[in-house]
Amino acid sequence: MVTVDVLLDGHRIRTGNGMLGFCSLLLIEGRGRTLVDVGHVGRRNALLEALAGRGLGPADIDAVVLSHAHWDHSQNLDLFDSASILMHPDERRYARAPHRNDWATPAWTGAMLSNEDPRIVEVDEGYEIEPGVRILFTPGHSPGSISVAADTDDGTAVITGDVLHYSAAALTRKNPLVFWNDEQATQSIDRVVSLADVIYPGHDRPFRITVGGEIDYLRPFEFTLVNVDPADPGFSIDQAVPAVWVMPGIEEQRLPPA
Repeated sequence: MVTVDVLLDGHRIRTGNGMLGFCSLLLIEGRGRTLVDVGHVGRRNALLEALAGRGLGPADIDAVVLSHAHWDHSQNLDLFDSASILMHPDERRYARAPHRNDWATPAWTGAMLSNEDPRIVEVDEGYEIEPGVRILFTPGHSPGSISVAADTDDGTAVITGDVLHYSAAALTRKNPLVFWNDEQATQSIDRVVSLADVIYPGHDRPFRITVGGEIDYLRPFEFTLVNVDPADPGFSIDQAVPAVWVMPGIEEQRLPPA
């Protein structure tokens, strides 16, 4: 059996001036070490510290799974020179010519995922990273979103990236941010929920869904704001769950030629 270790928790926290983009960074250990998502540069030091706390560095990672190419999941790829980078071919193709309204896939993303990068391995449904660890093709949030299913002592763990952002989406079956196809996004959530004993979402803590349909978190919530005084005029906390956002122009989405 393999183990899944949370290096950095994902958070669904946003601000009135934009998204923090703190995605979950997960380490799968079995015959090798596989890191699922690498986060953005604002979390680079935290990622390195989390690895160092386990006696590891970037050179100790055998493979990186890029759940999708969005900026908050992918910017630290340059740290992992000796690792294979696993991603879906549709995601790589799309990153070469993203839609003009796709703010999560800036134009430079295609250059970061260059065809000349020898580390990149294009993978699809059923690809086995190692025994008990396999790729699921779960599109919708983006064209080539993939999840990772791992057979653990606690059952089947599914690491979802933004196929399933946070626990509420497992109940509503609606992806809160859709850049590619809303129907596919819901189908992918349905698949993850039906398969997983434990879900590791893209921007939340790992959880189970109880027989009664409740969310059972497996880790406590921990988050610290720095350089903020709650007594400052203008500071406020809004606990409202954001509405579903579907990218304007989504009906125009097409993959560029191979």
